[in-house]
Amino acid sequence: MIRLIVGLGNPGAEYEDTRHNAGFWWVDGAVRQLKGSLVHDPKYHGFVARVNRPEGPVWLLQPLTYMNLSGKAVAPLARFFKILPDQILVAHDELDIPPGQMKLKKGGGNGGHNGLKDIQAQLGTGEFWRLRLGIGHPGDRNEVAAYVLRKPPAAERELIERNVDESLKALDLLLAGDMDKATMKLHAKPPRPKPPRPPQLNPLLSSLMNKVPAATPSPTSPASPAGPAAAGTQEPAE
Repeated sequence: MIRLIVGLGNPGAEYEDTRHNAGFWWVDGAVRQLKGSLVHDPKYHGFVARVNRPEGPVWLLQPLTYMNLSGKAVAPLARFFKILPDQILVAHDELDIPPGQMKLKKGGGNGGHNGLKDIQAQLGTGEFWRLRLGIGHPGDRNEVAAYVLRKPPAAERELIERNVDESLKALDLLLAGDMDKATMKLHAKPPRPKPPRPPQLNPLLSSLMNKVPAATPSPTSPASPAGPAAAGTQEPAE
């Protein structure tokens, strides 16, 4: 089961709506769904919510250490409450997944993500769960640093927010540790929209049109071999 959910991002109004804060957005939604409340806790260098459930308490954390020092917030909380690495879920932005999609996985590398890198270093292992929220890639690795710290266009933000809302339907499965079912729900792509149907005629109008006889072309006179002047016209007198 999952006992600690961490959303990665940067603190401050200037970063609030940037792509790098997608993890914060997800935790905001999870806290609302669980009817919790995030409160600043200096012991854990972030905003923390504790939600009591029948299976035991669950903590939700938004580090305020800036991305590169995320482990400074995660490790002390996990150690104090004796939370194992495989009971931790970290929600973070993912360049290699397009906006509107996400992937769940356990362990692996950090993919150059500085937040994951520091959590791995502070926990001493990478064997925690990751919820990878797609933000897309700028196409040039040299533009990545600036790209993640910019606000996504409105259409992309809408895709990400819709995906966050949809993914929260799997929150109970994640907390229960039913990762196979959670994965199926999270990885399901939204159905493609059906093409619009052609406009339908009014049934009465359609039946009337079917009764109208088709028009037949009127016979035409064959063209004169001599050309237009020979067919009913006279040459001007000299």
